[in-house]
Amino acid sequence: MPNELKYRVAKEAATLLYFGAEKEYKQAKVRAAKTLGTNFLPSNLEVALQLDKIAEESEGLKRKDRLIEMRKEALKTMKFLNAYRPRLIGSVWRGTIKQGSDIDIAVYADEPEEITNVLKSEGVKITKKAWMTVNKQGKTLASFHIYAESSAKQRFEIVVRSAEEAGEKRKCEIFGDTIKGLTIQDLEKVLQDSPTQKFIPS
Repeated sequence: MPNELKYRVAKEAATLLYFGAEKEYKQAKVRAAKTLGTNFLPSNLEVALQLDKIAEESEGLKRKDRLIEMRKEALKTMKFLNAYRPRLIGSVWRGTIKQGSDIDIAVYADEPEEITNVLKSEGVKITKKAWMTVNKQGKTLASFHIYAESSAKQRFEIVVRSAEEAGEKRKCEIFGDTIKGLTIQDLEKVLQDSPTQKFIPS
């Protein structure tokens, strides 16, 4: 019974996230549980898998075509950010995009404006820039977020972290695994061998 309830809550929470009624997993789960009159909360992973399923059913083949386009656009952008060890992360890496997804790329530089300048010189339009801080295990980590749009009208969120953070492993709060992402070489191989490959825990 608890498993059945958790499944239903996960599905309801995923529906709320997919249609934009909620933005955060935690709020979506709490609202879904309340709607279904239960206290059973699924894991973020269970919700994420349902969300991927809903996106697949709703968007069909168009979703795969869009994923390939987004990965190609990511590769193009990563190539001119090559000096900053770019890594494709987020839903475009995972292969779990939905309507409204953007392309997430992590880069490493001690002067975030360098990244902004490179993007501008390549014709990428910067729409917003902001410092963000998070607390991880008692440590405060700061990162600079650049929101941008390519000439092909693809939206990006580029996270600039300090150079010393380049080798650090980060845990994914949604899927619970290590965020490996894809380097330029990895992404080229994926696009050549299996362009819609998913990277989610089995």
